[in-house]
Amino acid sequence: MKRALVTGGGGAIGSAICTRLARSGHFVYVHANQHRSRAEAVVDALRAEGLAAEAVSFDVCDGAATATALEGLLTAGPIQVLVNNAGIHDDAVFPGMQRKQWASVIDVSLNGFFNVTQPLTMPMLRTRFGRIVNISSVAGVMGNRGQVNYAAAKAALHGATKALSLELASRNVTVNAVAPGIIASAMAEAAFDEVMIEQMVPCKRAGTPDEVAALVDFLCSSDASYITGQILSINGGMA
Repeated sequence: MKRALVTGGGGAIGSAICTRLARSGHFVYVHANQHRSRAEAVVDALRAEGLAAEAVSFDVCDGAATATALEGLLTAGPIQVLVNNAGIHDDAVFPGMQRKQWASVIDVSLNGFFNVTQPLTMPMLRTRFGRIVNISSVAGVMGNRGQVNYAAAKAALHGATKALSLELASRNVTVNAVAPGIIASAMAEAAFDEVMIEQMVPCKRAGTPDEVAALVDFLCSSDASYITGQILSINGGMA
């Protein structure tokens, strides 16, 4: 049984990814930072299905704390599937954006990617199997008003995805990014009404967390061994 870690696993997309991976036969570590109770709820639901999961908590922005937590997980063996899903919004138009808004969003999405991924890479390489999927956003592809910090973080993650994929490809470790568009969630419902979605999305609807999770699950499978270094948009046809 391959072991998987999903950061930010308690949210709408994260929990859907955890569920898909667990149903595909992985032992899933469901990560949270401030909201451990959400991760524990996901774990409880998975265990109720007879699936293997465990909640873990650490701050991905704290390199030392992350390294310590991962060292503990690695004592049980390599983590061969990693989904970097942790991320935050702190939106403002750029002329009014505060330095802390810029820094915090970059810290979680980009520095968090490094802090979690780097310690897990060598154990993956030793097994000659690994799947790293970075959850990005349509904002990193197209940009978005009021999200210069978020778009910058996700676009940088695209570059890291492509570069790291080149380093790891020969050892059967793939690295890809998934860039969702408008996905049904409490956050999306607060930002977009049905009329806006119909105007923005050629498919005329929001996507579902499970649709994103299905793509991530495929990328984490052996069937996706020839897909690496890609930014895969899942956005209902948004340009």
